[in-house]
Amino acid sequence: MPPTLASLVHHSALKLTVRAGGDRLDVPVRWAHVSELADPVPYMEGGELLLITALKLDAEDPEAMRRYVRRLAGAGVVGLGFAVGVNYDEIPGALVDAAEQEGLPLLEVPRRTPFLAITKEVSAAIAADQYRAVTAGFAAQRELTRQALNDGPEGLLGALAGQVDGWAALYDASGAVVAAAPDWAVRRAARLTADVERLRDRPAPASSVVGGPDHEDRVELHSIGTGRRPRAALAVGTAAALGTAERYAVHSAIALLTLTTERSRSLHAAEQRLGTAVLRMLLAGEPDHARAVAGDLYGGLLDAPFRMIVAEGEAGVSALADAVEAAGARAGEAVLAVTEGERLVVLAADGGAAVQACGDHAAALEAARSKDGAAREQPAGKDDDLVIGLSAPAGPIAAAAAYRQAEQSLSVARRRGRVLVEHEQLASGSVLPLLADDAVRAFADGLLRALHEHDATGRGDLVASLRAWLSRHGQWDAAAADLGVHRHTLRYRMRRVEEILGRSLDDPDVRMELWLALKATAAEQ
Repeated sequence: MPPTLASLVHHSALKLTVRAGGDRLDVPVRWAHVSELADPVPYMEGGELLLITALKLDAEDPEAMRRYVRRLAGAGVVGLGFAVGVNYDEIPGALVDAAEQEGLPLLEVPRRTPFLAITKEVSAAIAADQYRAVTAGFAAQRELTRQALNDGPEGLLGALAGQVDGWAALYDASGAVVAAAPDWAVRRAARLTADVERLRDRPAPASSVVGGPDHEDRVELHSIGTGRRPRAALAVGTAAALGTAERYAVHSAIALLTLTTERSRSLHAAEQRLGTAVLRMLLAGEPDHARAVAGDLYGGLLDAPFRMIVAEGEAGVSALADAVEAAGARAGEAVLAVTEGERLVVLAADGGAAVQACGDHAAALEAARSKDGAAREQPAGKDDDLVIGLSAPAGPIAAAAAYRQAEQSLSVARRRGRVLVEHEQLASGSVLPLLADDAVRAFADGLLRALHEHDATGRGDLVASLRAWLSRHGQWDAAAADLGVHRHTLRYRMRRVEEILGRSLDDPDVRMELWLALKATAAEQ
């Protein structure tokens, strides 16, 4: 530890005597400085032991001493050493009283003790403390390296927690806790997810401090990785600010985790290339070749029911990939994820954590967009461009069909302004929402325009009559009753529809197109 006023007082060769502030001798001394200036404060940084002979001070003036001592204490000076037998045979009472009043330790320095001896002792103690810190730091680095090689990140975190006498936690790219030491720290680390997410949005390397004197602990957060987007984060919680040795340990842990992360990044890039090849083989209808190339990399993923996820978005696919892969890693599930520009394709086990993470990510974005939409007319955000399509469960033989399902779902999600659409929703829902497409509405308007123009002249209600007749499947009496007209009137109107459109209502395709056109224009109104 650094030198303190107490250690200097207890040094037998210095012969220092405490004359005031004896209850504050445990404060560290950053340096010993000699100054005879009437106001040395502009040259103080805080933490100094100031040594004086009162050459230029009226040390017997109580008011002058109160101002002098108050200035020193306010500047962070931790102690005042007064040499007796030079200008004063003893420390004047005015200075002693002022020091007692301000709580500033006042040390009497005998004539036979030169200021140089005190300065040398402080310097030697500081150097010794720094040497101990560096030595301890190297020892910590060796221990952290050994634990990282033997037990991976979990072992490293355990060793780091012991070095800083606190706790440590590692977060993945999505902000979820990967590991923590000791075990009880998992819950504490989980409460910092929002802080980790804010740190993740800053370019690496980045760090921040959470908590402090009024909190249960002080936590330092550090991003891990050298790329534009951090791949992980490290949290270190302690009861007080880190010392030199502890900081060496933290920096060593960051370096080791960064090396591990970058190595993982290289492996991830290689896995991406392999995954791309496997995906292309599956989509080409070659599942056996895909299994042979994948080997054990994807476990049983290619043999069990899986879901195909297709996502697009300039900014959003990266965050989705992180969330899906992190969820799969935590659950021990194999995930095949291929990113190509603004498109992400994922194969994940049906009912697994990765598919659930995709749904949760989409739900969070939907909620954010709804909140933004309520606050402003044009919602905007870094992930607002993300759209996701999810296939039905499929196997390797049906991979191409699953891919088409996911693309169809993605297309519908884009048209509906949704983040995620599952293929099962298309099959179990109604076709009517699909009529909201601009091309469908344009077709409907063109098909029915002549009828609307006829009705606008006041010569009949052909559109309403056509709708009633089609809804009653061509039953004249029922449709006429709905309209409140005679069935002969309705027959006349349907002949006029055929004449105006130049199409026969006996053709089922014509009836289908007219019905869908009516539905599309009704949805628009």
